[in-house]
Amino acid sequence: MSEKILVALSGGVDSAVAAYLLKQQGYEVHGIFFRSWQNETELWQACPWKEDLDSARAAAEHLQILFEIINFIDVYRKKVVDYLIEGYRSGQTPNPDVMCNRYIKFGILVEHMRAAGFDGLATGHYVRKVNHNDTFSLHEGIDKNKDQSFFLCLVKKKNLENVHFPLGDLTKPEVRRIAAETGLPNAQRKDSQGICFLGSSRVSINDFLEKYIPDTPGDIATLDGKILGQHRGLHRYTIGQRKGIGLSSNCDFEHYVVVAKDYQTKQLVVGFDRPETRGLYTNRARIGSLNFLEEPPKDGEILLTKPRYRDPSQPITWRWINKDIAELSFHKPQRALAVGQAAAFYREDCLIGGGIYRDIF
Repeated sequence: MSEKILVALSGGVDSAVAAYLLKQQGYEVHGIFFRSWQNETELWQACPWKEDLDSARAAAEHLQILFEIINFIDVYRKKVVDYLIEGYRSGQTPNPDVMCNRYIKFGILVEHMRAAGFDGLATGHYVRKVNHNDTFSLHEGIDKNKDQSFFLCLVKKKNLENVHFPLGDLTKPEVRRIAAETGLPNAQRKDSQGICFLGSSRVSINDFLEKYIPDTPGDIATLDGKILGQHRGLHRYTIGQRKGIGLSSNCDFEHYVVVAKDYQTKQLVVGFDRPETRGLYTNRARIGSLNFLEEPPKDGEILLTKPRYRDPSQPITWRWINKDIAELSFHKPQRALAVGQAAAFYREDCLIGGGIYRDIF
């Protein structure tokens, strides 16, 4: 009998092609769509989860594979949505996609896969999994523009043991071509953007947060204390933000950016977007909530890190503060890092783990 693989179908072309490729390889493929957010009120009428569901079901029907829907709404609310809200409420800049992968896609979905008697789980992530005798390692996808290894940096390694990533050796154009040649109904569907669980750029982060965090207005001030205006609430801004502040610099080719948020005085602190502006660039950061897929770094080891998703890899020197916290020394100053963001660590293109910024210096 062939191995049974459960494929997480999101409604997008990537997961549909992943299912197709596994079926072509002889696996018994089943599709699953997990509900992560309710769209029961007009508030979230822009959230296209029903459209996603219809697209996932259509792909499964085209591939002639069994398809199920599972409800993860409650645990998703606790592990991802509440995490996002509380992060912004406390002044941090959280990454819900990283937590979705840790707790949902490669957390409770893996538990469901095992309990249901499947041999493995597959997703449409652009990540390469390389087997080494009785273990494995994760590597950046071949398509550097689509590589999604960053989002797996906090996933527990044991939850990746029976996971397949069929797209790791493909580029996005190749995936589109396969989808078109196969006649998949979502071959030309656009990639989702925006908040991971809303899935739509039509719903901004501020549109979402204002339903849960009340505005607390305060002053917009420069680094030397000059008051320039008023803001609606500190949770609406993140370090390095330039657009949407509501200030004119009154100088040609100059723009104000957010460099700090003072929750005691309720001040939003801004400065000009220059390398020398205090608080905008950093050489050091402390990181916690560490997770490792490979041997942890040694003191003084030079690694590569992606300070944020889509940032190019940057060399760092690692130093342990204690068993739970490390300090990263960037070889080049980094712009606009923020507490609460995630970072992923690499040895060459091998993902070794990740963590969450605790302090920025």
